[in-house]
Amino acid sequence: MIPVFLADDETLVRAALATMLGLEADLEVVDHVGSGEELIAAWRGRGGSGPVAVAVIDLQMPGIDGIETAIELQRLTPGAGTLIVTSHGRPGYLKRALAAGVRGFLPKTTSAATLAEVIRTVHRGGRYVDPELAAEAISAGDTVLTAREADVLEYAIDGAPVEDIARRAHLSPGTTRNYLSSAMAKLGVSNRYEAALKAREKGWI
Repeated sequence: MIPVFLADDETLVRAALATMLGLEADLEVVDHVGSGEELIAAWRGRGGSGPVAVAVIDLQMPGIDGIETAIELQRLTPGAGTLIVTSHGRPGYLKRALAAGVRGFLPKTTSAATLAEVIRTVHRGGRYVDPELAAEAISAGDTVLTAREADVLEYAIDGAPVEDIARRAHLSPGTTRNYLSSAMAKLGVSNRYEAALKAREKGWI
């Protein structure tokens, strides 16, 4: 059996995923939690006993994000299998995840059957990146934006006020303004909407 841990702050999504993966004969969902911090605690609680587990981690959660969580799991258990699922498959995130040692990167539109097979691949030490996301990353080139700058710009593209952007990005309004200002400076534009449009044109958000 392959032990599997899940982390996603959307409870219904997480519970449904746990149920579907639990139907696979060779997968055992050990725990499913709502944040990176909870996942790290659950992983520590299991210790080093039994087969090496695989963690399926949502990219964007309150607190530490999925990639930071994966880094900590690999620090605790060298060689741990980690894969990211996301509805924000931007090139910058994919490159950051791969650089951090994440071995799987999938959109949340992936079927449960495909996810189960990727879990097996990662557990064997292999890698899997969604082909469409990989192609987008290659065509977009390197981004000048940090992951958080890209976050706030993505939420700014519909003209939302800073308070709404902050809430959606799980940041304070002050921190959000700082990220927006930094992104605007890097992109050489005068407002956050222009910055979001320019970043979208370049494929960075």
